[in-house]
Amino acid sequence: MKRRHFISAAVLAMSSLSAWAAEPKIAVTDLTYEEKVSEYFRVVAASSKSSVKGSYSERETDHSYSQRGNINAKSESSYYEAEGYYTYIDRGELKTYTADLKGALLKGGAVHLVQARPYVGKPMEKIYDIIGRIKQGMYPGADYVLFGTVSNIQFRQESNQLQYGNSMTASLSLDLVVDFSLINTKTFEVKAAFSAAGSGVDTKIISRAGDRVVFNRGKVMQETSRTLADNAYNELMVQFGLPRGMNRPANANGNAAQPVVTPQPEPVTVYR
Repeated sequence: MKRRHFISAAVLAMSSLSAWAAEPKIAVTDLTYEEKVSEYFRVVAASSKSSVKGSYSERETDHSYSQRGNINAKSESSYYEAEGYYTYIDRGELKTYTADLKGALLKGGAVHLVQARPYVGKPMEKIYDIIGRIKQGMYPGADYVLFGTVSNIQFRQESNQLQYGNSMTASLSLDLVVDFSLINTKTFEVKAAFSAAGSGVDTKIISRAGDRVVFNRGKVMQETSRTLADNAYNELMVQFGLPRGMNRPANANGNAAQPVVTPQPEPVTVYR
């Protein structure tokens, strides 16, 4: 039994080493978004055109005198006015909110991060075709692609009266919700699917009504990016079955050092 237990411990140690040696390589895309935009328009056009033509002739002889005149005037004018709302679909990629997510993956140490190529071309519906983008070779060397699409993004400005005195609080907040899918680049299988939310807020105190408030939008966006990264990283590690927060130290080359797995000491049995 002791021999079997020792062999099992050795197998577990070797499995751990091989698991670290085969860390999955993941590419993270910029966040794809689609938004319905309505814009008011008003068009006024007016034009006018006129022309005048005239002729005059005079004739005189010894016995008679005559004169003739002719004039022709013409005028045209037009007026056009229209107003309404023009609606279109705006698509593209947000390049602001993935840096912290990439940093979380690097600090966690359970995966290797592969640089993804940016999407090029017109932002048509094909921007959502992640399988087509994989086939085009936009993620070279990646085993998986973490593809995110924005399902909701909203800035809000609010003000509230404090309970005592005339002071007020004014706040600028941002809520961001992203749907993620982890795609296998070889089989196109979905290995993980989840939604993650991020939020940030900047609050100011106003002593008098009418005071001008300048919000720190950079702070709000940074907080949103970091909270989104934390939530997305935790969900990805849980669904993908990887250890979280390993934080491996860097080696001499600046790369994350591979962990050393030491088997637990076992009693040594000597067989004669």
